Amino acid sequence: MKIAMLAPIAWRTPPRHYGPWELVTSLLTEALVARGIDVTLFATLDSITSAKLDGVVPAPYSEDPTIDAKVWEYRHLSYLFAQADRFDLIHNQADFPAHAFAPLVRTPMVTTIHGFSSERILPMYQPFQDRVHYVAISEADRHPSLRYAATIHHGIALDEFPFDPEGGGGLVFFGRIHPDKGAKEAIAAARRSGHRLDIYGIVQDQGYFDSSVAPELDNDIRYHGPVGGADRARALGNARALLHLINFNEPFGLSVVEAMVCGTPVIATRRGSMSELIEHGTTGFLVDDAEEAVRAIARIGELDRAVVRQRAVERFSADRMADDYIALYEAVLRGAT
Repeated sequence: MKIAMLAPIAWRTPPRHYGPWELVTSLLTEALVARGIDVTLFATLDSITSAKLDGVVPAPYSEDPTIDAKVWEYRHLSYLFAQADRFDLIHNQADFPAHAFAPLVRTPMVTTIHGFSSERILPMYQPFQDRVHYVAISEADRHPSLRYAATIHHGIALDEFPFDPEGGGGLVFFGRIHPDKGAKEAIAAARRSGHRLDIYGIVQDQGYFDSSVAPELDNDIRYHGPVGGADRARALGNARALLHLINFNEPFGLSVVEAMVCGTPVIATRRGSMSELIEHGTTGFLVDDAEEAVRAIARIGELDRAVVRQRAVERFSADRMADDYIALYEAVLRGAT
């Protein structure tokens, strides 16, 4: 089986710090190669992979201001699709622009939808659903107007998130600094519960950071910026709980899974995929408002961190994700979807 894996070009694959789509693309690519599958990763040329790396985009557009996103995205797509007949299947991780090329080639195509962002993108999905096999990353993120070949939860590299049996005394927020992700709500819950809060993530909304986060920073509420690698694992593992008090329907939430693999329970708003990822009362707590969040923080000691890790390891490994995608590829190639 020869797979063309199409990565986004906003960030390097894998990303240095932030870049969830690129991270999942990398994890899946490496797991497929480990199984002996012939994968060519089409990504920015600074990407790192054990697969064959191919492409034309010199650097990620979010890191290099000389890279025009629209210009290089279409150059990226054209480069792959011009050689589509070399592959048994194209796996698109780079959103809907690739669909414009799908009717022009015969190679089967799978698209992982990394969050259905808006009704406005439907015109680039509905007309192509007889040609492209769509994958949802959670049941909650399925759009009723589309047909899906599968729902496949993301997996992570378990060995990069070691178990911390003790955790720490404080709480952690991990995500984009944006109203959707609920940094303001996490700060309020931490204050009311009397716990320290460490905040990690890129500032995606500077106005929100300036008005709702920066004025709260002190010895108890600390902002550290984005972190990756071992620092990311330490930040997630050395916490009493991860606060994920979101204000939108989260399609998945990698930090939720990463925290649980470290043994850190998650307190999350009951929206989007959270009820699929978190086992209420076992790996964390699902809450509906600020009062419930504060009560949940007080109950964190009831949860066994070893059980939190065990359940996450069983459900969210990169190996399991790869197995699910291989089963889908095989079904697509034999015409069973």
